[in-house]
Order: sequence, then C-alpha cells, then structure tokens
Amino acid sequence: MPATHFEQFLAEAVIADREPGLGLRRDELYGLYTSWCLLHKAELQPPATLWEALHHAGINPDSNNLSMTGPAAADYIVASAPDLV
Repeated sequence: MPATHFEQFLAEAVIADREPGLGLRRDELYGLYTSWCLLHKAELQPPATLWEALHHAGINPDSNNLSMTGPAAADYIVASAPDLV
C-alpha cells in the first residue's frame, strides 16, 4: 500500500528527538513541510490540513518531540537563515 502524502512527509522529514522537549513549533513544522513539498514537487496543502493529518497520525503540532531530518531539513534551514551559508 503506497504511503499518503503526509505519511511520506513524516517518514522523510522528521524523527523523534532523543532528548525530551517541545520539539518543532507549528511554524517550523509548516516551513519544513513547505520545503519538503518544493523538493518533491508535491502540492502544498494549507496549514489546517497538515495539522489534521498530524492529529490523525497521533502527533500534537504544539507538543511533539520531533526534530527535522533529511534534505527538506537542510532546505528549510538554508531558506530560514541564509546568513549561515
């Protein structure tokens, strides 16, 4: 069974953080998702649709213990802080 758009995003762009904490904020999650969509040439969905998909996956967008990973993370970081490059 092929993964859905959001399942693929979660599998490729986030990991559970080893250290307990708040994880990614909503703006970081949506920015990471935006970068992932651009890299995959996938249709970007509105924030509310992402939040709903996260809830269905058992992830609270406000307290999730997630970290960024993969190419989308690098793209998001570079786009967010171009002075670091």
